[in-house]
Amino acid sequence: MTQNVSEAPESPLPDWARSLGTPPHSGRFREFPEAFRVEEQMAFTPEGAGEHLWLHCEKRNLSTAQLIRHLAQCLEVAPRDIGVSGLKDHTALTRQWVSVALTGRPTPLDLAEQVEMEGLRLLDAGRHPRKLRRGVHRANRFALYVTGEAVTRGSLETRWNALVERGVPNYFGPQRFGHQGSNLTRARALMARGWKKKQDRDGFLLSSARSFLFNQVLAARIEQDSWSNGLEGDVFNLEGSASQFAGQALDEQLRARLTALDIHPTGPLWGRGESSVGGEARDLERAIAAEESTLAEGIEKAGATPMRRPLRLCLQSPALEYEGEGVWLYFSLARGGFATAVLRELFQHPAL
Repeated sequence: MTQNVSEAPESPLPDWARSLGTPPHSGRFREFPEAFRVEEQMAFTPEGAGEHLWLHCEKRNLSTAQLIRHLAQCLEVAPRDIGVSGLKDHTALTRQWVSVALTGRPTPLDLAEQVEMEGLRLLDAGRHPRKLRRGVHRANRFALYVTGEAVTRGSLETRWNALVERGVPNYFGPQRFGHQGSNLTRARALMARGWKKKQDRDGFLLSSARSFLFNQVLAARIEQDSWSNGLEGDVFNLEGSASQFAGQALDEQLRARLTALDIHPTGPLWGRGESSVGGEARDLERAIAAEESTLAEGIEKAGATPMRRPLRLCLQSPALEYEGEGVWLYFSLARGGFATAVLRELFQHPAL
C-alpha cells in the first residue's frame, strides 16, 4: 500500500539557522543531472608508473558506490582494492579520480571498452605507486543551474553577493545524515547501547553523530552572530590550509583577518580528550554536548579523536550567469564543503 505523503516520517534534523535569515523565495535545482555538475580538483596527477591504475571518470546518474562496484567487476578486483578521495552525488554529472590495485598486471589495452557503460565515460588514466586515499583532493568545482521564484524575483543574486563577501556557514549537508535523517536516528540508538565497530563498519553512524554536534554548535554561533566574528577562546583555521591556531584574545588584528576571510573560527568534531578551545567558545560547546549527552558520551566512548572544522567556507572563484529562465552558479569549495550549505542560504527548497 502506498504511504500518503502526509504520513511520511518527520525528519529528526532541525532547520538550522541561516546566516542571512530565511530566504524569502523558493527555488529549484538538480532538475536534471547536467544541472548539478561537480569536478574533483586534485593537487597532483598520477606519476605514470606503479601498481595502481588511476582512472579519471565522468559519471552521470551513478553514485560513487555504484562506480566502485562496476569497476571491481570489470577489472576483476575486490572493492577494497579501489580507492576514492571523496563520494560524489548520484543525480549529477560528476568527475572524479578512482584508483584500482592491479599488482603485477598491465593496464588493459582495451581499458575504455572494458569500463565504459551508459552513464560512465573514461576521461584519462595513468599508473601511480599508491592507492588513492580519502580526502586528498584539494577542492570540488561546482556548476549548478537554479530556477524558480528566487531567480525571477532577484533575491537569489542579492543573497549570492552577500555570501561571496561574507562566506558561507560550513554545515554538513543532509546527505551526511541519510534519508529523512535515518543515520542520525540509528546513531542515537547505537550510541545509547555503546558504539561497536562491527555495527558501524564504515563509520557512517559515528560520522553522523559528530556532524550533528558540529551543526548544532554552528547554528548556535549563527544565532549569537559569532560564527564569523569569533569568540574569546576560539581556535582559528587559516583559509586554504589545514593550519590552525588558538587566538589568545580577539584583538584588532584577528578581527581584521576575520573580516578579510583570511581566517575562520572552528567548531568541534567531537572526540575523546581535552578540547583545544577555551573561554566562551568552550562553554558554548560544552553546553551543547550536555544537551546531546547520549551522542557526545557515545562518541567519546567510541574513542574518536577530537578535531576542529572551520565554521565558515569561502566561495572560491565565484561566478553567476543568467541563462534562459534560470541562473548558473559557479564556485569551488574546499574538500569537506557541501554545495547544499550554499544553496540553503539562497532559496527555500524541501531538500535543503
